[in-house]
Amino acid sequence: MRRWLPWFLLLSGLLVSACAGIPGRSGGSQPVAQAVPDFSEREPLDPLPRNEFTLASTDERIIGTPQVVFAHAENTFSDLAREYGLGYDELVDANPGVDPWLPGENTPVLLPTQYILPNAPHRGLVLNIASKRLFYFPEPAAGEPQKVFTYPIGIGRVGWDTPLGQTRVISKAVDPTWYVPASVRKEHAAAGDPLPAVVPPGPDNPLGNRVLKLGLPGYLIHGTNHPYGVGMRVSHGCVRLYPENIESLFPMVSVDESVVLVNQPILTGWLNGEFYLEGHESLEDDAVAIDAHLQQLYAADGQGIFDRKKEQDIARAAVMAGRGVPLRIFVDDGDELRRRARLVKNTVKPDASAPTLAKIQELLDAEKDTSESL
Repeated sequence: MRRWLPWFLLLSGLLVSACAGIPGRSGGSQPVAQAVPDFSEREPLDPLPRNEFTLASTDERIIGTPQVVFAHAENTFSDLAREYGLGYDELVDANPGVDPWLPGENTPVLLPTQYILPNAPHRGLVLNIASKRLFYFPEPAAGEPQKVFTYPIGIGRVGWDTPLGQTRVISKAVDPTWYVPASVRKEHAAAGDPLPAVVPPGPDNPLGNRVLKLGLPGYLIHGTNHPYGVGMRVSHGCVRLYPENIESLFPMVSVDESVVLVNQPILTGWLNGEFYLEGHESLEDDAVAIDAHLQQLYAADGQGIFDRKKEQDIARAAVMAGRGVPLRIFVDDGDELRRRARLVKNTVKPDASAPTLAKIQELLDAEKDTSESL
């Protein structure tokens, strides 16, 4: 099926050099090849929940399931990303070779809706800047399992990094007023787009209608009036969510909630006795080179998984591809992701009020040049 070629061939190249009996894996027999299902013969199922997951145990590191949807002629990656709880860049990375503005009728689009949790304590808010994703671990009630909520985020553009480290939520606000920093007013004025000193609540407020203020001076987690920038590097350092996501997260998060911001482009975990690796491209201005991240991965390996150069090379190939999809990298065929992906219905509804493709691109370009400093 030619329509599968863009991301299917990439995965085949990554996974074909398998190894049987990887140290640290249960058993040592060669994986048995299985018939690859034909998606044209599958009946699309309802999409899985977008944001909320229950952990089977405190040790669980992998949540969700990869999904596939067939695009309609009018769909863009921005439409599909928002509908299925993803960021724009997540879809672009997972679907090399597919036009994000015009995927085309019946083009299969991989939805990277499986996630490896960051290597951080599972409490409060944990933001992985490398994957442009927020994870929230509410305190479970006595006797109840741990839940995790996850949302795509927009982060700081080059030169305006979203900071790393540990902080807390120091205040919350509904329908906030934006007090425009002098530097931003100067930037907009130079571009011929002057801004007032104060922007009141409403549709023109770039903070959206909910704000979580962090202990890091000047930094917020907030909504947006330009949702097409979620999942990209478009801000001056603050973290933005889709309007519906900040509205969902806001009442769950308390003042004094812990917030941890990490930069982890390489994530690993075990699921049903199989080892998975999720690799993201390094941010353009990452102070740590991707090879240094890999060396950290090898050094932290306490199970002998990466003892041999062969396994290290396989891991490096998956990381350098930067597709952001958890992969069973030690298998002997290129079909494992396609075999376990869930074909789901296309639930994107036409929106006559949505901006045109040209307008979306104009908004994104404008935000990259003169963003809202947040």
